Amino acid sequence: MYHRDTETDSARIVGFEVSSNSINHEYKEWDEKNPQLTTCIQNTKTIIPGSTVPQEVDTDKELVFTYDVTFKESEIKWASRWDTYLLMNDDQIHWFSIINSLMIVLFLSGMVAMIMMRTLYRDIANYNQLETQDEAQEETGWKLVQGDVFRAPANSGLLCVYIGTGVQIFGMTLVTMIFALLGFLSPSNRGGLMTAMVLLWVFMGLFAGYSSARLYKMFKGTEWKRNALKTAFMFPGILFAVFFVLNALIWGEKSSGAIPFGTMFALVCLWFGISVPLVFVGSYMGFKKPAIEDPVKTNKIPRQIPEQAWYMKPIFSILIGGILPFGAVFIELFFILTSIWLNQFYYIFGFLFIVFMILVITCAEIAIVLCYFQLCSEDYDWWWRAYLTAASSAVYLFMYSIFYFFTKLEITKLVSGMLYFGYMLIASYAFFVLTGTIGFYASFWFVRKIYSSVKID
Repeated sequence: MYHRDTETDSARIVGFEVSSNSINHEYKEWDEKNPQLTTCIQNTKTIIPGSTVPQEVDTDKELVFTYDVTFKESEIKWASRWDTYLLMNDDQIHWFSIINSLMIVLFLSGMVAMIMMRTLYRDIANYNQLETQDEAQEETGWKLVQGDVFRAPANSGLLCVYIGTGVQIFGMTLVTMIFALLGFLSPSNRGGLMTAMVLLWVFMGLFAGYSSARLYKMFKGTEWKRNALKTAFMFPGILFAVFFVLNALIWGEKSSGAIPFGTMFALVCLWFGISVPLVFVGSYMGFKKPAIEDPVKTNKIPRQIPEQAWYMKPIFSILIGGILPFGAVFIELFFILTSIWLNQFYYIFGFLFIVFMILVITCAEIAIVLCYFQLCSEDYDWWWRAYLTAASSAVYLFMYSIFYFFTKLEITKLVSGMLYFGYMLIASYAFFVLTGTIGFYASFWFVRKIYSSVKID
């Protein structure tokens, strides 16, 4: 199908339709250079009758394939040629997904509001009215751990690296979605989305280094260059190693889907030439800033954490925390997986942006709620748990990818299966870092907010 432009009198192909036919072609003698078929008259408009049902094949003869091309004028304009593929007939399920996710957000928002407005304000008011230290000693809950709540966690350097990387992924994701939402990333430009994500990832290294160094200095860290090196190399290094192994498997199969050596070299140059220097610049700027001051003083001797109930154990509460963020996105996740693995077009970035915002809010609120419950049980070791509470949604993401593999895909070859699980492992790891960082910053703001409201002598 072609559309003729009346102004320039030129024509462009705007679409095609394919109809299959089964024809038992005949020939006298087969000549590769000049094949002559008795059943096919070339350069004519004669349509050869065929069969719409399969026919038996004579294995002693060559199997001949032929095709005809017919040009037909179309009213479809060049700018609208993709509309056939981008029409969403099932947008109702996307609205259902968003409404379902909004119910989760409202439920969590109600819990956070109840904690902030009722419980905390009442607790703070009562606590500030206590006149003697003996009365303060009788208090229980989150106020008792005020001298330990800002104690640096174990492996604080690793936490700083993951937070910096999470900020980098968040910035890349947000800007990419805004570009896609505004129509800058068209599906007709194959690879445009991935190219934009890689470039944005590289330039977001500045924010990764800055946020990692700020947190590192707050934990009284001194070796900022080592921290910057870890931030620049750990997450991309793991991803590149897995990606290289998967690409080597495709090379071994001699597939055209393998990434050329030149492209791999260009990615390494972007990583070492732009991303790493930007991480160092950001780290230098962040470390030069004054350290973040804690709202309360930390005791020299750590307080003993009392025995916790079974439902407040770290593993249980972390796994529970990941269910709601995953539940907010899993319907949209189905369409994303379908577009990646079943070659369908995904162009509903408006829905995706709304779902992403719901994911951010859900991760923040579930982290705040569970962090508050943890502090109420006098467990002040909240840093890593705040991160892992929201990050555990990546475990459910990978489990869902396993379910999707066995129910929707018909992959039988070992290499193809390894490619699928390898790439889904990369996606789950990135999701882990992203959601964990959101949960951590929400809890960090929450803890600083409540302890800065308490009067302490």
